[in-house]
Amino acid sequence: MSTSRTAQPAAPAPAVEQTRTGLIQITITGVLWGTTGVAVQLLHDSTGLSPVSIGFHRLAIAALVLLACTAGRLGTILATLRAAPVPLLLTGVGLGLYQALYFAAVAWAGVSVATVVSLGLAPVLAAAWESARARRIPGPLRLATLVAAVVGLALITGATADPTAAAPAPLLGLLAAAGSGLGYAVTTLISRQVSQRVAPMTLTTVSTVVGALTLAPFAVVAGVTVPVRPDTVALLLHLGVITTAVAYALFYAGLRTTPGSVAAVLTLLEPLTAAALAVALLHEPLPPPVIGGGALLLTAVAATYLAPHRASRSGTP
Repeated sequence: MSTSRTAQPAAPAPAVEQTRTGLIQITITGVLWGTTGVAVQLLHDSTGLSPVSIGFHRLAIAALVLLACTAGRLGTILATLRAAPVPLLLTGVGLGLYQALYFAAVAWAGVSVATVVSLGLAPVLAAAWESARARRIPGPLRLATLVAAVVGLALITGATADPTAAAPAPLLGLLAAAGSGLGYAVTTLISRQVSQRVAPMTLTTVSTVVGALTLAPFAVVAGVTVPVRPDTVALLLHLGVITTAVAYALFYAGLRTTPGSVAAVLTLLEPLTAAALAVALLHEPLPPPVIGGGALLLTAVAATYLAPHRASRSGTP
């Protein structure tokens, strides 16, 4: 009897470990995505490519790499696509569209509005949907985490955005940013459901192929010609392989055990990483709001890591 009682508390451990693994995978995703901004800026300055065209190249390269890596499993991938075509296609189209809307928001309303509205709206919408579906209000820890994450995002973005950036169509930019945030939230929620029954590599391969095809018409209009030089090739490979193929594979793997709202909070490490890289590599100043916003974001991330531990101690799944 005593042996049985001592063995029972250890039962939730595997689930808790899987949850923590998912949190770590999505945290790494946010950091990898955070390197995108510097790479896009360097690529745009050296080639003149539009952000939409860079986004297309990013997805196209990722798709080619993933197709090459999964060449022996193309039959399985096609069978999976035939078995669940709608959610898989929606994930890929959403991936392409919310990026295109974000780029449009940057062009029409500036980086600050685009980033705060699109990235800040996503975790709030995801949490609202999950609460409505579960028919219960989020707990105090989840609400505090959301508030800290969104406020931290606003502080970082407001301090790092270019104050002289043009905003030729602020209302259109605001609508595009809201559309991007809605698209990101919906795509995250859909891909979370798909990730429960589709392997991460399969999901990443299909979504990047469909996303690249979605962005292709916009990229062709904007221009897709790229000068073949070592620096441009290296930047494109980094964007396609590291920030897309690897990052999205980790993201979809992490979604297997991580709620969409929590994933959206963790990926807010993207602007924090971008700000840190700007300070380290581009020698930009580090204003106090960035420090304060970074502290709030890191606090929100730490709170998400505490959640599985608290759940395991209280006996809830």
